Amino acid sequence: MRTRIWLAFGLASFGWGTAGVGVRAAFDEGVPPLAMVALRAIIATIAIFAFLQFGRGQVPRGREEWRMGLVMSLFNLTLPFILFTLGYQYASAGFMGLLAALIPIATAGFAHFLLPDDPLYSGKVVGLVVALAGVAFLSLTGDSGLDEGGRPLVALALGVAAVICIGIANIYAKKRSVSYDPVEVTGMQFALGAAMLIPLTAGAEGWPSDITGLGWLLLLYLGLVGSVLPFLTYYWVLKHVTVTRAQIIAYLVPLVALTSGIIVLDEKLEIGIAVGGGLILLGVIITGAAERRFVRA
Repeated sequence: MRTRIWLAFGLASFGWGTAGVGVRAAFDEGVPPLAMVALRAIIATIAIFAFLQFGRGQVPRGREEWRMGLVMSLFNLTLPFILFTLGYQYASAGFMGLLAALIPIATAGFAHFLLPDDPLYSGKVVGLVVALAGVAFLSLTGDSGLDEGGRPLVALALGVAAVICIGIANIYAKKRSVSYDPVEVTGMQFALGAAMLIPLTAGAEGWPSDITGLGWLLLLYLGLVGSVLPFLTYYWVLKHVTVTRAQIIAYLVPLVALTSGIIVLDEKLEIGIAVGGGLILLGVIITGAAERRFVRA
């Protein structure tokens, strides 16, 4: 079981970590932000429901399942996808990936108030303070990882808002972890997200007509590798480990995002991103270590 859990950690981290590179590359291929999120959700919906229909012979129909899917769609997909995608216009994939590392911190904070078996004790508080110091350093240096057009404070605000949404979704999913099927919840999440995003995109942006062939390939990558793969593996992980331990994925996502952004997009590793990101990751590690000590005790 331990091997399968770590494999799931790796797959989820790779999918989410490289998604930022795909988003920034897709911008250059004529894909606007809202259309990108909507098409990504549509592709993911088709893939998952095809698997459910032809692989399992059924799709979810229960009212309670769809109610959970609606909440997760709003807080774990639609809002975070929009906020992070907008943020990628103003900062590098590495910068936004580091903000994603704050998800365990937000999750730990919400868990303290909503999950009786996951309190916010002294070790987690230290981790929270260190991570917030990293966020402060990022905001004060003004580094965005881009040669031009960077607006790190805007990207920071968008990223933190997305992190708060995901933290709420993580707690909601964990409280119901024994009652859902990971594949079904992922499918409902994307289906309902697509239903919300299609009219929003049509009204706010209109559907683009000049997406290149590479742009469509990037959308396919974002829908399958950057969405379906990490969500499926993450929900599976939540059924087998504590919600805080599951956030180990957030240690890995920034490293994948930074590395892939530098290699693929020639992004810069500036001092603010290096030091601020290091503090954020240190805070997340301290939080995780404190959680493990509490569990052993």
